[in-house]
Amino acid sequence: MNYPTVLKHFIVTFCFFIFTTPIIDAQTKKIKRPKNRVGISSVDRFVQESFDLYDKVYKYDGYAEAGTPLEDEDIDVLEDALEDVSALSESAPDILGDLDGAGMLKQGKATLQINRAKKALKYSIKTAKELLFGQREGDNDGDNNDDKESNESKDDSDKKSDTNSDVDDEENNREIEEEPSNISDGLEVYSKYDFVPGDKLIFYDDFSNDFIGDFPAKWNTNGSGEVVTLNKVSGRWFELKGGSNTYYIPNLPRNLPENYTIEFDVMTLGIGQKTSIGAHLEVKLEDNNEFKTGRDNARVQIPFVQYTVSNFRVINKLDAKNTINNSIKADIRKAVLNKPHISIAVNKERLRVWINEKKCVDIPKMIGVNSPINSLKFHLSGFKTEGKESLFISNLKIAEGGEDLRRKLLNEGKISTNGILFDSGSANIQPQSLGIVRQISQVLMQDDNIKLNIIGHTDSDGTDDANLKLSKARAAAVKDVLINIYNISEGRLTTDGKGETQPVGDNNTTNGKAQNRRVEFVKI
Repeated sequence: MNYPTVLKHFIVTFCFFIFTTPIIDAQTKKIKRPKNRVGISSVDRFVQESFDLYDKVYKYDGYAEAGTPLEDEDIDVLEDALEDVSALSESAPDILGDLDGAGMLKQGKATLQINRAKKALKYSIKTAKELLFGQREGDNDGDNNDDKESNESKDDSDKKSDTNSDVDDEENNREIEEEPSNISDGLEVYSKYDFVPGDKLIFYDDFSNDFIGDFPAKWNTNGSGEVVTLNKVSGRWFELKGGSNTYYIPNLPRNLPENYTIEFDVMTLGIGQKTSIGAHLEVKLEDNNEFKTGRDNARVQIPFVQYTVSNFRVINKLDAKNTINNSIKADIRKAVLNKPHISIAVNKERLRVWINEKKCVDIPKMIGVNSPINSLKFHLSGFKTEGKESLFISNLKIAEGGEDLRRKLLNEGKISTNGILFDSGSANIQPQSLGIVRQISQVLMQDDNIKLNIIGHTDSDGTDDANLKLSKARAAAVKDVLINIYNISEGRLTTDGKGETQPVGDNNTTNGKAQNRRVEFVKI
């Protein structure tokens, strides 16, 4: 992320202050910039940009404390900084995905630095707003500094991450050796995420069984596309090609049910300030699996424009008549550049869409009663051709259900779900999985007498011993999130792992493997 205009303005504005004015302490304790780089480019860039913006706001805070009035150009710089800080803060969850494959020490150091940068961003947003509204002009003395800082952290998880914020890197390294990084670090932003994936798998494709360069075996199209690998992300990806009437249709084994969820990951290349305002990925739910628009359909267009705030287009046809045709404003410009996870839930007539943890669409009457909609299609539009702008998808998962799991746990005493996702071969929980964990926490909060055993299961990839160890680690990771994010007492939770010993699907297929990678919650 670059801020050329803001930085130029900043340099011009501050050169005079830096060389002609003595250093003035700001109203809150200084957050130290990490001295050493982690060695993961996205983390190092995120930390550097966070503290560049923080230093800018912090210095203005010092002038306000001294009673120095802000000039018009100072206010302009602060307004620009506030916009940049907000955008950078939204990118924090995506940075966590870049820790995959790094060693434990590097992951721990990266986590500590990300937490410190997040604290700096949090301070910057709060302080910039107060400065712009004239609320920080010498109105606090030194005795209130610690109180102000503690008020910025309102929950236990924030306090825990803040504990390490003001130590230098030598202390950080010692802490990493003594205590591994917490699996729930960085997941706080998803703590209110309410998407719950379906629990009965209909279709799954990560293209692992396809040859690079081929069109994927489980799809159909009237255009062109191929399976590729990308140098900065793991796995295989399906590159979609734009075209006015080009459709990509997964070969579902059966029609879509009344309640279901759709999830997939997106990568883009070449998207920038010159990307068309009409660039979008359309997800179409229709009454046929042919290369034409059906009589009944519901469509959502996910925007990729960068130079202006984007709009989701939502359009439907019920009995060949439009009842909804609207634009919904949502700024997802940063998100679509950083491997966003798209989640869609259909519950009878209701349609909801999330980009990462942000709910962008929620329409209660998008799909007609007893609608014949039964298929899924993808359509790409507005992207420049000849490889200048590209879009790829992976990990498409369609599952029946997506309804409230709380009643099932209370009534039946147990639930099993493959909706809690982990990084491949790892116990790192993908943050978009927290909708299920949140519902589990609500059951535990409702009745203090309930205790749960959390049981992890894996597919058959890898050795028996490695899978057993991994399943136990994943169960422990879920327990950790319940404790650290949702404040559930540790004494109410136990964990176990069964490895690959209790499959519920065929480990020779991608669908079966996805079913076997699951977590059970059992009342004890």
